Amino acid sequence: MAVDAAPPISWGESENVRWKVPVPGVGSSTAIVLNDRVYVSAAVKTDRQEEGAAAETQPKAAGPQTESRRGGRGRGRPESPTHYYDFMVLAFDRATGKEIWRTSLTQQVPHEAGHSTNTFASSSPVTDGEHLFVSFGSRGVFCLDLDGKVQWQRDLGQMQTRNAFGEASSPALHNGILVVPWDHEGDSFLVALDGKTGEEKWRTARDEPTTWATPLITDFDGGSQVITNGTNRVRSYDLANGDLIWECGGQVTNPIPTPVRFEDNVICMTGYRGYAIYSIPLSSKGDLTDTDRVSWVEEDAAPYVPSPVLYKGQLYFNKSNTGVLVSRQAKTGELVIEPTRLPEISSIYASPVAANDHIYVTGRDGTTVVLKHGDTMQVVATNKLDDSVDASPAIVGDEIFIRSKSHLYCIAKP
Repeated sequence: MAVDAAPPISWGESENVRWKVPVPGVGSSTAIVLNDRVYVSAAVKTDRQEEGAAAETQPKAAGPQTESRRGGRGRGRPESPTHYYDFMVLAFDRATGKEIWRTSLTQQVPHEAGHSTNTFASSSPVTDGEHLFVSFGSRGVFCLDLDGKVQWQRDLGQMQTRNAFGEASSPALHNGILVVPWDHEGDSFLVALDGKTGEEKWRTARDEPTTWATPLITDFDGGSQVITNGTNRVRSYDLANGDLIWECGGQVTNPIPTPVRFEDNVICMTGYRGYAIYSIPLSSKGDLTDTDRVSWVEEDAAPYVPSPVLYKGQLYFNKSNTGVLVSRQAKTGELVIEPTRLPEISSIYASPVAANDHIYVTGRDGTTVVLKHGDTMQVVATNKLDDSVDASPAIVGDEIFIRSKSHLYCIAKP
């Protein structure tokens, strides 16, 4: 949600596009904006191959069927990588789109192919206003200054993700502490790093299989809670020391959406092979599973990949990865907009965003439907770009920054 922003509600390749620039390689991470610059992470396939590696012609066993990048049906796991990838961060001028710098952080051969709709740069950067923090997962966690110079890096090991689907969780930053989730098929953990030095402050083991969720860090009652979604439990940890504060079962498989806070509750969602929405008081202690201490629960529809957006007390989200929109009151869970098909959108990975009494929902084919905030689904615009989009849009002031498969767009009025 962007407060005091008034971006365009309509655009196209020839309308309200201030600039459009190519981004090398691949990535579905969201662009972040700080002052007069826009920062993007990317993974660029090089011509260099692993010594002794065969050509990339032998596919792995196919994973479950999934919707392809353009919304069709596809298979989950492509060929095993043998080429080196250049993992990098790029900085662009916010006013013109001109590339200011790019920093190559490491060149490695990814050990897992990843899901056919995943990329090797799916984790979004974060900033404290003085530094950039980016996680490439098994390739390392990095801190850069705003001129692209590496300040520190950490190797946390090698993930073994479910069905080799790849990595995607973004780190979370609060009060100078960078929290990195590490849920996989091995020994899962949550680790806190000092933002200035990269030194480990604490590490907490987690009884969780692979998840792709980004933590929410929020202040409450004189402390800070790190809230992480999981297949087995939603858990809250003390940011100061990693101690468990509360936990609650009830979510479904493959958690990806980030929790959101409303007043003194946190709302967690999952939407793969079932649906679960739990609103949990931040004042909770211990295990809340199957108790009446959970404020409200709904199990009829929830997002799989996208996170919800909370706007003026109302939650907007899609059902699974489909173009079906749902809205509920955040306080009570009361249904506001029943599941309704969005026009011209079939599949969604990007999270919805909100500004100036409008909700922006972007589909994987590059179509963005703009809705009027309210208790009915009122479509005010349907906008198309000539590229697929999996990254969530970033709204800053009167501009929208959209990272597509191959380009970065600045959407703004002339």
